[in-house]
Amino acid sequence: MNLSLDPRDVAELGRIMAAGVSVIACTGRPFPGAVPWVEKLGLPGPIVCYQGAEVRTLDGEVLLDHGVSHAIAMEVIRFAQERDLHVQAYRDDALIVARDRPEAHKYADHAGMAVHVVGDLDKAMGPTTPKLVIVSTSEVLERLLPEVRNRWAGKLNVATSVPEYLEFTSVESDKASALRFLTERFGFAQSEVVAVGDGRNDASMIEWAGLGVAVEGSPSEVIAAADRTIAAPGHGGIQQLADAILN
Repeated sequence: MNLSLDPRDVAELGRIMAAGVSVIACTGRPFPGAVPWVEKLGLPGPIVCYQGAEVRTLDGEVLLDHGVSHAIAMEVIRFAQERDLHVQAYRDDALIVARDRPEAHKYADHAGMAVHVVGDLDKAMGPTTPKLVIVSTSEVLERLLPEVRNRWAGKLNVATSVPEYLEFTSVESDKASALRFLTERFGFAQSEVVAVGDGRNDASMIEWAGLGVAVEGSPSEVIAAADRTIAAPGHGGIQQLADAILN
């Protein structure tokens, strides 16, 4: 896992926190893949992980858990397998796959996790999985996205996080619902929440927040959900964010 961060961005994030702003990482990453980033940034937690399916403290305590039921997860797995697409699930923070494929290792290298080949996901999964991920090319996933959103409407939230990952979570869980949970837990008003992101999986929280911020170059539905845009990390965007929050 490459944990390189622009030191200017880290400094600007520090300026935000020094002003008394609570900063929470909201990521699609599984918990084990999220912790190194959160620790490097000096965030105290909690962490929104697995696309909002879980909220956890840094020591792993689960504060919120909305997984995909086994039965619906198997519908997605069979859908992917019938099309020879790589699909993966999770159990006890382990990334589990039916077959050892290059796509699994591409994801695992990015997330900083090991691949566990279990053969039969039906038997290996627990009662729920935090999320499922189909890993393929951006072209394939762009074609699939409208189909799978329609197929599991009302049952699953489906979005790309990066162009090569198509992610499925329970209809109860997305980053907006996780942020709503945290605002209620810590006594913040919705109007006080600022949400920033660049992927389709960020659109719900950007739309929900009092101030929604999209990174320039994000998919159109993310830009449409936002109140404003900022430059990308490494290009002055975090400074722009700090100025918008603090000034």
